[in-house]
Amino acid sequence: MVVQKNINYITPIKKEVKNSGNVLKDLIIEKIFQNGGFVNTHSHIDRAFTITPETLYLANATLKEKWFLVDSIKRNSSVNQIYDRMSYTVERMILQNAQAVGTFIDVDEVVGDKCIQAAQMLIDNIGSDIKIKFINQTLKGVIDPHARKWFDLGAEFVDIIGGLPAKDAGHEDEHLDILMETAKRLNKPVHVHVDQFNTAGEKETEQLADKTIEHNMQGRVSAIHCISVGSHKADYRQELYKKMSEAQLNVITCPTAWIDSKRSEELAPIHNSIAPVEEMIPAGINVAIGTDNIADLLKPFTSGNMWTELRFLLESCRYYNIEELVNIATTNGLKALDIPIH
Repeated sequence: MVVQKNINYITPIKKEVKNSGNVLKDLIIEKIFQNGGFVNTHSHIDRAFTITPETLYLANATLKEKWFLVDSIKRNSSVNQIYDRMSYTVERMILQNAQAVGTFIDVDEVVGDKCIQAAQMLIDNIGSDIKIKFINQTLKGVIDPHARKWFDLGAEFVDIIGGLPAKDAGHEDEHLDILMETAKRLNKPVHVHVDQFNTAGEKETEQLADKTIEHNMQGRVSAIHCISVGSHKADYRQELYKKMSEAQLNVITCPTAWIDSKRSEELAPIHNSIAPVEEMIPAGINVAIGTDNIADLLKPFTSGNMWTELRFLLESCRYYNIEELVNIATTNGLKALDIPIH
């Protein structure tokens, strides 16, 4: 499957949304089009659309269990199958008038370099309809020597260095040091999954901000998800925002990916499982949006619809600043993906 060229995607979509019956939605969509279109700042298109009725039961596993369960998909996929999934997902992004997509791709001992090969095929075929930034996924960590070999290989290929400190639990600082040093050596930005378990026991966003400042990487690092921030008390959150601003951290929120966060008996401030965007924006933090996983083992019913993500964000945070919502959906994502804003 090759991405189609020279098709006017914008006109039919604009006709449809103008008839939505909701003047506010139409206004936001119109402004997003004027800003060049949606930016899906975080996704995993190499595994998109892999869920089946037979594998749906696996979606009940915990997040950490899924980090291993996806090995079967990775091991059994050919380069062409991965490419087909990537190109199909990107086609769907183009149909939404997306101007850019940031996607993690798996590069490890299980999948080898198949996702790199598929990504190169996509680069060769995509044309100029959309910009794609590739980021290396680190589901095997970066400290184990075998995992480090694949991390280094992926880092050379991708546009942005990816990280997952929780995979090297107990050695998170070392994990982040490796990411930062690699990024500086290759002159690339960094995107890191942090605070994914909605618990006050996590302070990974603060840890990432500290490491960003320590390595003089201000403005080059993005924190993905940050849902545990809302578990902390207000005074801690406000101090954290100051540190995040000092580090010039971008935050990438993926609302539908975390709306299913399970109930807990842990005592914490009343909050939901979305990064507190309504507090971060006034604190001067650059917030972008993404879909995260699309119709796969981690999010079996997610379709990759960018309006749905923005709607979940504005509703869950009760955030109705139209101009900022448009920025979140467009230019803020370009900044996080290191794409020039014209």
